[in-house]
This record gives sequence, C-alpha cells and structure tokens, in this order.
Amino acid sequence: MSFPTKPLLVTLAAAAVSVGSLSCYATQAPVSVTRTYYIAADEVEWDYAPSGQNLISGEPWDSIQRPFVEPGPQHVGRVARKSLYREYTDSTFATLKPRSPEWEHLGYLGPLVRAVVGDTIRIVFRNNTTFPSSVHPHGVFYDKDSEGAPYEDGTDTGMNVDDGVPPGGTHVYTWPVPERAGPTDDEGSTAFWMYHSHTDEVADVNAGLMGPMIIARVGAADADGVPTDVDREIIMTFAEINENASRHLEHNIRTYATEPDSLTVYHVFGVPTVGAETQFNFRETLNGMIYGNLPMPRMAVGERVRWYIMGTTNFEVHAPHWHGNVVVARHMRTDVLSLLTMQRVVADMVPDNPGEWLFHCHVADHLRMGMEAKYEVVPRGELVARRN
Repeated sequence: MSFPTKPLLVTLAAAAVSVGSLSCYATQAPVSVTRTYYIAADEVEWDYAPSGQNLISGEPWDSIQRPFVEPGPQHVGRVARKSLYREYTDSTFATLKPRSPEWEHLGYLGPLVRAVVGDTIRIVFRNNTTFPSSVHPHGVFYDKDSEGAPYEDGTDTGMNVDDGVPPGGTHVYTWPVPERAGPTDDEGSTAFWMYHSHTDEVADVNAGLMGPMIIARVGAADADGVPTDVDREIIMTFAEINENASRHLEHNIRTYATEPDSLTVYHVFGVPTVGAETQFNFRETLNGMIYGNLPMPRMAVGERVRWYIMGTTNFEVHAPHWHGNVVVARHMRTDVLSLLTMQRVVADMVPDNPGEWLFHCHVADHLRMGMEAKYEVVPRGELVARRN
C-alpha cells in the first residue's frame, strides 16, 4: 500500500474538517499570521514623578531625593525630554493607539509586541525625532535590511536603510519568528525579548527608545498572541537612565537646569558629561518612573500572574524584590532575583497575600534614588478584567 503524497494529505485533511468521513486525516498545521504594528519614535517631555510626591513614603522629598526630582545649576529635575516608541492605529500615524488601564504600568516603554512561533512581525516605523533612529529586535530572525544596527557588515547601501531612519522617514522592519525565538521545553508558554534603537545604542536607549516583546509557543496563545495559561501579565524594566548620555542632553540642560550657561559639555570615552553634579542626571527607575509614581499593577488572590523583568543598556546590576508574595523563576521559588545589563527573566506568581506591596531594587543606592513601586493584590474574585 502506498501513502498519499504531502499535497494530497493536505487536501484530505482540509476535506476531513467538513466531511468527517476522512477524520483520520484531520490534523491541521498551526496557522501562522503576520502581525503588523505601527510604531513611531516621538519626542515628549517625560515626568519621572508626575504626582510631585514620594508615593512610597508619603513624606516630602528629603535631602537625598531632592536632587533627583528638583532642577539644580547643572542637572535636570523630574522632567526631561525623551524619545519614546509609541503605537499608532495605522500607517498615517495620525492617531495614537490607546493604552488600556491594565498596561498603564508600562510607563516609558514602547508598545508590547506579541507573536506566536511561526508568525511574522511587521513593524511599520516612523521616525518623528530630530535624529536618525531604528528598531533592533532581540531573539527573532531578521535579514540585514531589518536589523536596525549600523556597522561594517559587507552589505550594500540598499540593505542599510534600516540602520538609521532619518528624521521624518519611514521604514518597514520584517521579523520572522522561528522556533528558537519561543520558549524552550523547560520554560513556560512564553519567551521574553526586547527591541530598541541601535543607531547610537547608548544615546538612543538613554533617550528612551526601548520596548518589550513576548513570543508564545504554538498552541499556547489565543488569536491575539496572549498566552492562555496565565490570567495577568506585568512587565517591569529596571531602567538605569543616564541623562548625560541621552540624545537630548543639551536640550534638557538648556531647558531645565537652573544655571545652564555655567555648563561645559565634554566627552569621556564618547559619553557626554556635564559638570560636577553629573550624578544627579542619573535616574534609577522602574519603567521610567521613580519613588512609587509608576501606575500600580493590580491582581487578585489566586490569579496566575506572569512577571516579565528586564534591564537596560548601562552598566547595571539589580536585585528585584517582591514584598508580600513569592514567584517561581529559573526553576526555584524566590522573592529576589538577580538581573544584569539587558538581561530578561520570566517569573510566575500565584499571589496569596492581599494588600498593597512594595516592589523594588535591593541595591541600596538604587533604592535611595527611587527604584521602587507598589503592586496591589485584591481578594479573590474582585478583578475580572482580562488584559490584551
């Protein structure tokens, strides 16, 4: 007996769905889709502490905190110009896509990009900033015209337009999602990656151009790419932001420092530095906010909550710590993680302890500089909203 060729098997499998008499052939291959995102790099005035208060202590700014939230002769305060990735509804880039309340905690991060293994991600990128920028992904597959990073790689100019999209320009990045972009057999249903501008990586990321990407395994997500085995997802970036290395350094000093004419901007190993108070232009943030100003994620007792944790591009070592509840990460139960530069960790929590709880970095200086937020656990059944 000979077996049907592959094309005939596909035909029989399709027929079995409607006829039923050939049900032995009814196995269907996963349906792959192209997921298109319209993302622009926009210049905005960013407030690291929009309440104007320390929402962790409930007390006025003290002498340690004040230099990081109030302008000085040679440093900015809590407001600075940033360049941020923002999602739009279509290719006209006329209407911002609203961010749902469940995702307000993303703060300064770009839009969440989702896909399932086998899909293709298509990023229609518009550069609305005053400098060349790009979109460089981690984890997924890309050809040279979708890498978003300039260096001598032997390609011609036709393959380099992605490296630095000029101000006002548009480029389409295409990223297939192979098996190696998804979670391994030892992980859960999702893998966590990031994307960021790599035209001038140090200056671009410190300007704010960074966003999250989640890839689900086949059969573990709904039509929108949302994993079906968790009830809620939370993304936290332990972001050390160096305003001295930002694309917007001179604008911010000129606009926000109290004595900008006293400054001399010079460079050390290619990094711009300003004056003796350069330390106060560092911000130790969670998703770009400090001292509890990040919108508080909420979850219910008993929910399956997946936390995605990542670092940024400076020389960083962080120790994320949850008060009140524990997580499972790296095959162990814990309430403290280790996190290095640009590293990503996935941690699963089933909260059992209701209340408002502190979430912060356990590195002492980072904590003093405001790398702290709160999350809330409410009694079982009080939250029914499902995130997208």
